[in-house]
Amino acid sequence: MSSVIKSDGRALAQGQDNLPDVAFQSVPLARPLDWVGMDNIALPVRVGDGAGGQVTVPASIDMAVNLTKAEERGIHMSRLYLQLQEALAREAITPAGLRKLLAESIESQGGISDAARIVIRFDAMLQRLALESGFAGWKKYPVQVEAVLREGHVQLTLSLAIEYSSTCPASAALSRQANAERFVEDFGGRNVSIDGIHDWLKSERGMAATPHAQRSTATVKAVLRPQFDELPLVALIDALENAVATPVQTAVKRVDEQAFAKLNAANLMFCEDAARRVASVLAKDARIERYEATVSHFESLHPHDAVARVSGTNA
Repeated sequence: MSSVIKSDGRALAQGQDNLPDVAFQSVPLARPLDWVGMDNIALPVRVGDGAGGQVTVPASIDMAVNLTKAEERGIHMSRLYLQLQEALAREAITPAGLRKLLAESIESQGGISDAARIVIRFDAMLQRLALESGFAGWKKYPVQVEAVLREGHVQLTLSLAIEYSSTCPASAALSRQANAERFVEDFGGRNVSIDGIHDWLKSERGMAATPHAQRSTATVKAVLRPQFDELPLVALIDALENAVATPVQTAVKRVDEQAFAKLNAANLMFCEDAARRVASVLAKDARIERYEATVSHFESLHPHDAVARVSGTNA
């Protein structure tokens, strides 16, 4: 098929101007629409890697504009897609870049839209050092970035999740009691040396019970203040993992596993305790306007989960 060059420099297939366009037909049941667009668009996006660089990751994206003109049958969907693809190829995800993309998306609709919305879902891949051995491995963190531009104002929301280990304080106390009773059972009324106690503690008799622990998840949704230049993705992940103190590990040797066990013993947590730790991070972050967090402990004792939720608004 031959082609011609339009005045804006784009190639246009010969005869394309003569193709039918039902978008200009009359509108039955005419009314404005809140959002019109595309969900689950597959595109690569560039994000910060936490070390001053950028990495490209696959993403699933929802993109939409509103339709304010009741007499218009639909939006210019292809314009929206091409603009999205070009913008995300141009630069990494930043608050300023998202504002620009949303403004251009509204402008591309020729006056039939005055608001735009984008949701970007991806897995952030961060390399994490082991606790003691010096080995490292990769962890993925599910992330969602949502931006809405309406009446010149952008609302930017960052959602993410971290995994950590939670050891039950009640179970730890019961285990200590069982261990103490075993000690009395084995050594009651006897003189025993430090070396003897040491050897007993290292033996199987020295552990009558162990506290239950489980993998747990903290899911955070933070509405960000618009004046900051970057998404605080890696900084927020780091702060949350430091707060819970027992993030799940990647590459581990025995020395790392022992260090992890010590961290769990020093950070016994009910779900209520974990929720307070997470909230303490979110409540003091100047980049966050308001937040919601849910911590879920996937119980090894029960067939159900222990869950705590917390929310707040920062001054």
